[in-house]
Amino acid sequence: MKNASTPPKAFDNALLGFDENGTPFSGLYGDVYHSIAGGPEQAEQVFLTGNSLPERWRSKKHFVILETGFGLGLNFLVAWKAWRGDVRSSRELDYFSIEKHPLTTGELGRVHAAWQKFHPLSEILLRQWPPATSGIHRLEPEAGLALHLCFGDAAALLPVMDIKADAFYLDGFSPSRNPELWTPEIFRSLARCAAPDATLATWSVAGHVRAALTAAGFAVEKHPGFGGKRHRLSGRYRAA
Repeated sequence: MKNASTPPKAFDNALLGFDENGTPFSGLYGDVYHSIAGGPEQAEQVFLTGNSLPERWRSKKHFVILETGFGLGLNFLVAWKAWRGDVRSSRELDYFSIEKHPLTTGELGRVHAAWQKFHPLSEILLRQWPPATSGIHRLEPEAGLALHLCFGDAAALLPVMDIKADAFYLDGFSPSRNPELWTPEIFRSLARCAAPDATLATWSVAGHVRAALTAAGFAVEKHPGFGGKRHRLSGRYRAA
């Protein structure tokens, strides 16, 4: 990993709130953090199933996931629980996640309290949670697992990330609310970080998202969506 040249800085608060259904909500972006039909279930169907996990990490000793939008950390908790519970999982898992507006430990703890099945993992994560300053924060929640929290703008961080990701989680807020995470430039940067035959998954099937991913070298296709969404998207890196 190359070091970014900009000095550390603090970030604007995400303005965590809850909508009328009790679903975590960002006042900064005016959007929910996950489907009202269920956060853990969405993470499992959209991101695990969408990237053919856990099957794909069973064929590798070292597996790398790159996520745009750490948010509540739910996708990470779901992946961690699945990885540690799989007797055939890769020996090492590196999870890179980019977040421009990291939550505080208190905010994360409040949200995680609703998901008791992740309680032991959440406690470990919260004990290691870093300060909200720009740069790459490496956490080691357990042997073989490394969480790289990348606090800052994805457009600035991705060009200096020297990794080869086996799977991509595209989980920023809605493209209409947070367009900067869904640009052709971002997708070209992801392609630069892609391992051969890397996969991607997201809940967004917006036409301009599919077109930009295709232009960046990803072959994408729609699948039945989760909750109230008609479709979700998965893809595979095919460029030379």
